[in-house]
Amino acid sequence: MSAAMADNRPGDTDMHRRQRAKNYVMAIVLLAMAAIFFGLTIVRMGPHS
Repeated sequence: MSAAMADNRPGDTDMHRRQRAKNYVMAIVLLAMAAIFFGLTIVRMGPHS
């Protein structure tokens, strides 16, 4: 498959590219929130002096 065909997938309209970009942003936001909650949980469960 050539590089030109890889960039032009069937159904790859401008709307699809925008939706895919939005999906990537949402995935990053969700992963960041999960990491923050995990970090907060670890800190709160740390050694109690």
